[in-house]
Amino acid sequence: MKPTAAPTPTLTTTRLTLRPRGPRDADALFATMADPAAMRWWSHPPFDSVAALRAHFAADGEGPWRAWAITETGKDHAVGFVAAGPKRQGGVAEIGYLLASQVTGRGIAREAVAAVIEQLFGEGYRRVFADTDPDNLASIRLLERLGFVLEGRLRGEWQTHIGVRDSLIYGLLADEWSYAPSGHRRHGGA
Repeated sequence: MKPTAAPTPTLTTTRLTLRPRGPRDADALFATMADPAAMRWWSHPPFDSVAALRAHFAADGEGPWRAWAITETGKDHAVGFVAAGPKRQGGVAEIGYLLASQVTGRGIAREAVAAVIEQLFGEGYRRVFADTDPDNLASIRLLERLGFVLEGRLRGEWQTHIGVRDSLIYGLLADEWSYAPSGHRRHGGA
């Protein structure tokens, strides 16, 4: 039996509402998740139908990962998502994220990912990490802006739809976290 995810709470920031992602978000996110450029750095190839994406999102909550749809406050149209899953060693979570190209450059990814990190550290996680392709410069910039530290390179780590790829591991410890999604700065501590 697969472990089930902890409940996915709704998170709010100054400009965003992050709510549990579900099959209904497939329509809003299909254009992005069918786009080869947007999906280049994902381990999953672009989706070929809304139905396939809807089925993928329907599996949310069946395993230990949780996924939040990113919406602008007052709107219910998903413009991206953040996902997080615990690792077997306990106290450690991995994150992933995707944003629709039409809303990039506005700080939405940073605000949304920060909200999820804040949630994870508030739940008692001691470390959050992300695994990104060395050529995914936008993701690397985001992680570094949030305070993540490059911890290493895993050579030939992923067999993906674009071939075998290396992976960069970026990590952030709870006592290093100093950004709060509300715009207020925290100073250390979980």
